[in-house]
Amino acid sequence: MRPPARWIRRVLLAPLAIVVALGLAATAPVWVLLTVALSPFTPGRLRPLRLLWLATVYLLVEAYVLIELFGLWLVSGFGAKVRGPAFQRVHYRLCGAVLRFLYRQARWVLRLTVRIEGTDPDSAPRDRPLLVLCRHAGPGDSFLLAHALINWYDREPRIVLKESLQWDPAIDVLLNRLPSTFIGRDDRTDTEERIGTLAARLDGNDAFVIFPEGANFTPRRWNRAIVRLHALGLHRLARKAEAMHNVLPPRPGGVLAALDSAPDADVMLVAHTGVDHLLTVADVWRELPMDKHITMQWWLEPASAVPAAPDERVEWLYHWWARIDAWIEENRAETLALAALARRRGSPDDAFPRRCAPQSRRRPPRR
Repeated sequence: MRPPARWIRRVLLAPLAIVVALGLAATAPVWVLLTVALSPFTPGRLRPLRLLWLATVYLLVEAYVLIELFGLWLVSGFGAKVRGPAFQRVHYRLCGAVLRFLYRQARWVLRLTVRIEGTDPDSAPRDRPLLVLCRHAGPGDSFLLAHALINWYDREPRIVLKESLQWDPAIDVLLNRLPSTFIGRDDRTDTEERIGTLAARLDGNDAFVIFPEGANFTPRRWNRAIVRLHALGLHRLARKAEAMHNVLPPRPGGVLAALDSAPDADVMLVAHTGVDHLLTVADVWRELPMDKHITMQWWLEPASAVPAAPDERVEWLYHWWARIDAWIEENRAETLALAALARRRGSPDDAFPRRCAPQSRRRPPRR
């Protein structure tokens, strides 16, 4: 659903979010007693109480962020300098702190573990920007990716998002101040131009993020995407898509626009598995608490390896998506086994989850 006009979101939705958060916090004892009473009648361990905790934490964080953002708006001269370099760095630090806190809460409440494999962004040259192309599936994958880029790899992401995320007041205000663009379902004319503009003039610690599939994977969307390719006469690409059973066929328009605007950027491709089979709210509810193990795989493709011609770039993109599809198929069983092992041993609270943590985590100077 398309969000309301900007002034309505600022004048009505943002204050309403703060009021709801404070109201929920004030009545928390009542809700705790109610959820504890309901817990014996629901599957899982204290499932209603866990959901109440997550909802309360998220709404309180939302209220805190909105108050912080309002303060920054005042300090910046009623918004006159709020998009300047100094305030942009402050906003990225705020975003990183919030994502780090929410990540720790999710690990604790939902018992999630995360492992990173492959060539992560630390291996990319620090004086070169990144174009990050990520698989889109499962709840919270965009939050996890943004958290990884900001807090683990010291990158400043520029993200292409769905415009429906602007229903969330904190996301709406924060990301509209940072380099990002919100794409609507009906935006057909200027989408690629906006993506190209966002990807232009990246510096050495920037990471442009786009989800080429455009939506989370579901079988229905997969079928519709293949029918759409056939309707456009792209039968060869449709056949390639039919061979990929875990991902949606990538939409190349935005990716090509980003590659044109940032020809010197290296490309990082990201896949993940562990919660990608949770397709609906009912799926998430059924599996709470999750006890899930998420594996993120990163591949680094240097700019010199990206083809120059548009048709070759489309083939290159489909080749990588086929590789991501094969990786998901190979790793899904291993991920489920690791989740079972984590349930038996308990989930360690690693700040940097990977098999071999890097020996040095020195951060480069900010710009």
